Amino acid sequence: MVDAHYTEEKSGGGNLRIVVILVGIVAGMTAMAYAAVPLYYAFCAATGYGGTTQRAAGNDKGVIDRVMTTRFDATIAPGLPLKVIPSQPVEAKIGTVTTIHFTARNMSTHTLTTTAGFNVTPDLAGVYFNKIQCFCFTEQTLKPGETADMPVTFFVDPDFADDPDLKTVKEITLSYTFYAADNGGN
Repeated sequence: MVDAHYTEEKSGGGNLRIVVILVGIVAGMTAMAYAAVPLYYAFCAATGYGGTTQRAAGNDKGVIDRVMTTRFDATIAPGLPLKVIPSQPVEAKIGTVTTIHFTARNMSTHTLTTTAGFNVTPDLAGVYFNKIQCFCFTEQTLKPGETADMPVTFFVDPDFADDPDLKTVKEITLSYTFYAADNGGN
């Protein structure tokens, strides 16, 4: 005959173990959810996935004869009173370090703090597009009506020419999306 007291204790201990395991799973899933975005950004930065550009101190690989046109684009988040004028396209030999300028104007009557996300198209070119200096690395604060000159210094890595998937690419577009900074700048 089974001891009822033993079965109840054994069952209660089993339930506690299941609860601990489930709480651990939920905690682990929550931690993974918080880690997903930074891990995704780190992956994109390392691989150029999704048109994510690279950061560099300069170009030590030199310049090659292949010419590339780089176009620039700016998108403003809905409701953000900001006007951004991108640079005109530039045409240069791959490897040439180039500085262009975006112009931003606060169209509101209050101070705005903005930041910009960026990507490159075609996506495969992101791993070869290197930024030395970029306003996207810092928040930009503009007083009412203030205009800011925002430089970007970049180069296309000469290894671009060795990528068989990019042999026919003659243009790269660097796109920025401007939005209010998390610190309530809008």
